[in-house]
Amino acid sequence: MKPYLKLDPWNIVEEDFQPHLHEISESIFSIGNGYMGQRANFEESYSGPSLQGSYMAGVYYPDKTRVGWWKNGYPEYFAKVLNSTNWIGIDIAVDGQPLDLASCKVTDFTRVLNMKEGTLSRAFTAEFEGGKKIRVDAIRFVSMARQEIGAIRYAVTPLNFDGILTVTPYLDGDVQNRDANYDEKFWVEVAKEFGERDAALTVKTKKLDFHLTSVMAFEVAKNGEAVKLETEQVEKEKYVGFRAQIEAAANEQVVVYKYAANVTSRDHGLGQLIEAGRAALRSALEAGFETLYREQVQAWADKWRDSDIVIEGDVAAQQAIRFNIFQLNQTYTGEDDRLNIGPKGFTGEKYGGSTYWDTEAYCLPFYLSTADSSIARNLLIYRYKHLEKAKENARKLGFAKGALYPMVTMNGEECHNEWEITFEEIHRNGAIAYAIYNYVNYTGDIDYLGQYGLEVLAEISRFWEERVNYVAAKDQYMMLGVTGPNEYENNVNNNWYTNRIAAWTLEYTLEVLDYLRENEPSRYRELIDKLELTEAETSKWKDIIAKMYYPFDDERQIFLQQDGFLDKDLTPVKELDPVHLPLNQNWSWDRILRSAYIKQADVLQGLFFLGDRYDLETKKRNFDFYEPLTVHESSLSPCVHSIIACELGYREKAYEMYLRTSRLDLDNYNNDTEDGCHITSMAGTWMSVVYGFGGLKVQDGVLRLNPFNPGHWTSFSFKVMFRGSRLKVTVGEHDVIVANESETAAEVSVYGKKHTVHGLSHVKIEHALQG
Repeated sequence: MKPYLKLDPWNIVEEDFQPHLHEISESIFSIGNGYMGQRANFEESYSGPSLQGSYMAGVYYPDKTRVGWWKNGYPEYFAKVLNSTNWIGIDIAVDGQPLDLASCKVTDFTRVLNMKEGTLSRAFTAEFEGGKKIRVDAIRFVSMARQEIGAIRYAVTPLNFDGILTVTPYLDGDVQNRDANYDEKFWVEVAKEFGERDAALTVKTKKLDFHLTSVMAFEVAKNGEAVKLETEQVEKEKYVGFRAQIEAAANEQVVVYKYAANVTSRDHGLGQLIEAGRAALRSALEAGFETLYREQVQAWADKWRDSDIVIEGDVAAQQAIRFNIFQLNQTYTGEDDRLNIGPKGFTGEKYGGSTYWDTEAYCLPFYLSTADSSIARNLLIYRYKHLEKAKENARKLGFAKGALYPMVTMNGEECHNEWEITFEEIHRNGAIAYAIYNYVNYTGDIDYLGQYGLEVLAEISRFWEERVNYVAAKDQYMMLGVTGPNEYENNVNNNWYTNRIAAWTLEYTLEVLDYLRENEPSRYRELIDKLELTEAETSKWKDIIAKMYYPFDDERQIFLQQDGFLDKDLTPVKELDPVHLPLNQNWSWDRILRSAYIKQADVLQGLFFLGDRYDLETKKRNFDFYEPLTVHESSLSPCVHSIIACELGYREKAYEMYLRTSRLDLDNYNNDTEDGCHITSMAGTWMSVVYGFGGLKVQDGVLRLNPFNPGHWTSFSFKVMFRGSRLKVTVGEHDVIVANESETAAEVSVYGKKHTVHGLSHVKIEHALQG
């Protein structure tokens, strides 16, 4: 697709309405606050193609699994984050003619996502049949300061006539999910009420009994003065609204302010929902739009203070990284440990909005570095709370012990219904274990291991112990019938990454046991008793570590992605006719599975996670072999390649992969942005700057930096929170500056030399730039 969005460092700007791109824009211009989110649907009616989407965090539906035939162990449902009550709706009619951009002539159209302030605005001129023209200027936001509140300012100006504007703000719960397996609507009406200034609609899910109450109120001003209106109540199934008529002269602006509160039974008792919604709405009304707007600006200023990345000399790169950071910040805020990060966030329905291994493998580092450590800790607590479900998942697949964390989940129960994923993509267990290590290594919160970490690690290790296959003739342990991170190969034997992350998990679990035995003996004994962990088990783990089989090619000196990989045709991607790409939209699944083409980092995923175990030459040989075979048709792929390319000094490849990951949705690389933005891979984009070009690592409790400039930027800077300090790292053409914006001193290493950066001071390293 030809890029259609204007380059701007702080804004995403669409000029000229193009209906065939509208669903892509609905994804890209989405807004949210971690509690709820909204696709960039129009407030007024629109009869053209559109994916209506308003989503409430943690509210989901167990949609019955749809498969050709059932297999033992299949999950009974695929969880769906629900398209919920449409709270933004404001129907507009001009002298009885409805405003609909699918049927009106539209000019001067602009849509702007202001990432600095967290607002979505839109302006256009619409010409109706008969020649009447109006100007519309609308702005809305989902409040970062008041999580249950959304606010809209919608202004209509007749341009060439005097007439009657009919305004109908409403709440509509008669919505459906496009991804429903059986075209079923998931909500039923519970109640609707009208007050003097508000209307409330309560709906509940057909299963699980989630309740959502939405309450709205509206005000109208003309020429800056409030207008008292006679309103007509509009009521139908799962719908409440008000209809009002306003006389407007040419060039006289009529402004509609709409406020909505959305509250759920996750946070309020069923008997308190309506009052809770009305209380939140009253508070918002008393504050007024301008105050709510100022709160929004300040809340986002606080977010950007801790997480902004500045790139000088490359507007496309600058816009892209801020877009990624913006979406991450509005998807997950971390206050609620019952919530996690869906691959599409609040921007679409694909993947059901469930939790994947993406959170631990890609998202955790972003929140570790840009927020208080409690935020990342809550991501781990989420998995700890699901440990018993993970053990149940393992039993369902026939394992006597251990825990298998789900590939896809809402409540800890597996709800993915593709056998090669559900049964075979077990490397996800390793990502959970690695996240515990990553968190403790970064934060220094060693107490987490005794409080929560060991229990998870031990049960995952028990799963690996039972899952491996001992081959007596070779005196080695193997892993048969798996799918690695490269989902373009299923049911393979000895995927190198899966074998390696399994053995690493066993190693780390034993290290944690040793630490607790020596440093927290009382807690150690308590956990050993609780887990009923025996010396025979830990001895078996040591044997598996020592005898794990890793496929290897002696000639090329590379790790083989799995047994038999070299039996394939190894024609590199660059020699394919571009008409074949993307493969997943042009090739049969049979042809993909027989090819050597790699969807995403697989062996390289292991070299990224366990980079301290392998030297540069090893990484170089494997990168040089596997990257040319990689089609990067997973959003999670380019960032890992960019990071390793930086480490290897591959300037152009690092930059190419950075642009691909950062502008994946903005430029619709994979032709799928209309389904929603790739939120979890956006954290990988952040890593490609901070871990890749910034060279950030934490070793032995020290923050280490090895900056690498791709050569396309004059300078770049990023911020990280580290053990009580907030550091801003600026990489210029001839120096690196580490500024401490907090009062807590920090120890950092730049290009191998340690520096103490005292509170509210900085260090400057001259002529140190590498690459």
